Amino acid sequence: MTARGRRGPEQLLADIRAAAVEELCLVGVGRLSMAGIAQRSSTARTSLYRRWSAPIDIVLDALEHDFPQETVSPGTDDLRGDLVRALVSLAEWTTTPTARAAAAILTERDRHPELAEALYTRVFDPKGGRFTRTVLTHYAEHGHIDPSLVNDVVVDIGEALVLKHLSDTGRVPTRAHLERIVDHAILPAVGRPPRGACPEDGSRHPVS
Repeated sequence: MTARGRRGPEQLLADIRAAAVEELCLVGVGRLSMAGIAQRSSTARTSLYRRWSAPIDIVLDALEHDFPQETVSPGTDDLRGDLVRALVSLAEWTTTPTARAAAAILTERDRHPELAEALYTRVFDPKGGRFTRTVLTHYAEHGHIDPSLVNDVVVDIGEALVLKHLSDTGRVPTRAHLERIVDHAILPAVGRPPRGACPEDGSRHPVS
């Protein structure tokens, strides 16, 4: 028996998910097949069908498993830090195979709109919909920022600027660049001055 044959359940599942993502990136949505995933993961097709009904379901499963989830400081006392960490998670995720798989699905949205819809309903929306939305909503719900300022435009700012930088330069933004996005775009949009600045009345906000 080969080492691959001795895989435990968790390793087998991880191999199948990775194979499905790699297969999608190589052949596209239209040519994705159970046979291709089975061969790439060294798994019998019958084993795949016991858990998933279609190859795209394996890809979505992999995306659900690997897509990052924002977290908020336990004391809800580090808005800036939580926003930076959310954007760091996004930037790191853009380098992963699952990010490339998500991009492949969105690229074929016109031909497979149901898959793009599933990507949002099964993967993006359950994790907040946009990076920084979870953080901003949490702080608004706890009275640290004005809830009326947490709108669709504001929650798009961080993610949009990260993806624009990636598109313009072909490089993932550095942490320093992500901090500038937070300091000069997101925080002012929710009524916070850039880091180091003080409000005109000289008071200080309890959360920065």
